[in-house]
Amino acid sequence: MLKNFRKTKIFVLTMLAAAPIISLASESSHPDSTSVGLVFLWIAIILLIAKASSFIERFGQPPVLGEILIGVLLGNLSLLGFHWFEPLRGNEIILFLSEFGVVILLFQIGLESNLAQMKKVGLRALLVAIVGVIVPFVLGTFVIGPWLIPGLVFNAYLFLGATLTATSVGITARVFKDLGKLKTNEAQIVLGAAVIDDVLGLIILAVVTAIVTQGSVSPTGISLITLKAFAFLAGAIYIGTKIAPWLGKMFSKIHTGTGMKFTLALSFGLIVAYLAEKIGLAPIVGAFAAGLILDSVHFKYFKQSPLVENLQIVADRAEGTIKQEMTDLAKKHSEKHIEELIEPLGFLVVPIFFVMTGFSVRLEVLFDLPVLMIALAVSVAAFIGKIVAGSVAGKVNKWIVGVGMIPRGEVGLIFAMIGKNLGVVDDRLFSIIVIMVILSTLLTPPILTLLIKKQDSK
Repeated sequence: MLKNFRKTKIFVLTMLAAAPIISLASESSHPDSTSVGLVFLWIAIILLIAKASSFIERFGQPPVLGEILIGVLLGNLSLLGFHWFEPLRGNEIILFLSEFGVVILLFQIGLESNLAQMKKVGLRALLVAIVGVIVPFVLGTFVIGPWLIPGLVFNAYLFLGATLTATSVGITARVFKDLGKLKTNEAQIVLGAAVIDDVLGLIILAVVTAIVTQGSVSPTGISLITLKAFAFLAGAIYIGTKIAPWLGKMFSKIHTGTGMKFTLALSFGLIVAYLAEKIGLAPIVGAFAAGLILDSVHFKYFKQSPLVENLQIVADRAEGTIKQEMTDLAKKHSEKHIEELIEPLGFLVVPIFFVMTGFSVRLEVLFDLPVLMIALAVSVAAFIGKIVAGSVAGKVNKWIVGVGMIPRGEVGLIFAMIGKNLGVVDDRLFSIIVIMVILSTLLTPPILTLLIKKQDSK
């Protein structure tokens, strides 16, 4: 306990020590500021504060929770009269790096996931995704919305239901990654279901948006949207597995070094993310699919990392069990080399995404008691809708799967913002959705961590 107190004290002192620099950056900032040096300073401040927030690990919580919480704190300091961080809200470069961060995170998750393993849980992931979309949508559109927020147009309830279908795979994936549980069946089901969930959610969003803007949408239109989404995923995985080895062989003829390997892997992920957005899907769906496709065999024509080469040299000179151990170790690091190449980039941009996700949360919406009470009820429905989905996950820990699907994060906020821009979601409904997103985003990491640790202790 004393050790944890010291860590907290160090964190507070770090924040206080950074205050003069933050104040200077704030005073130098204004909406039209385009100073490259100032952006560098903001990036440094965000990264240092994000890393300092990792002291939360001392309390048994994943670092991602610390990054989100510190973002919430920074984004709401203005309520206390401190406006140091307000320039970040309109900083397009920081916001771009935030979006880049979630794309890189999903690319990393795809790289660390196993396509064969995901195929094994594919049916269960599909069932979890279907239930995890249908139940929240029905609850939001036909039950909770009309019951608790009477008097709205039906299209508003449609948008509420659509928002409840969302799943922010980035938050859950980061928890599994932090705890070293990405390869468990529960994690694979959640990841697979979250990708399908995103596709289904985006289909619903597209249909609801069409109903609002056009007045109706034909069955042919719905079928076309659905076909396009699933065709992209299937096509990306099939074509990608055929093209990736050919690309690796072709570029290795130019250069076999680590730089070329990194460039090829990253470019592949970004191109597939672009193609996903081009057909109306979220870029993160494409990034995850790209990571899922790539495998170490696609880079067999490139040089291995120095560590792998050294391990192989030791293995060649050794005998007996040591030889086998060194060979296995070299193989293990060889297979992880792509992830290790992308990891430093993740250290740069992923924390920015989670800090800015927390930063977008406005705590003043909590001060309206009637809105808060309705939002709590909507949040309960949001939790129930995803937990129920875990019941069809098969012979795994259903609670881990269900809770893993809960966070709405930036996806829920995007859905709500689209509805607001269309004039369907008013300020009160938007505030309710924001509170639901806050609770689902902040409560999931500690609950999921507790469930995983409880399972490990058995």
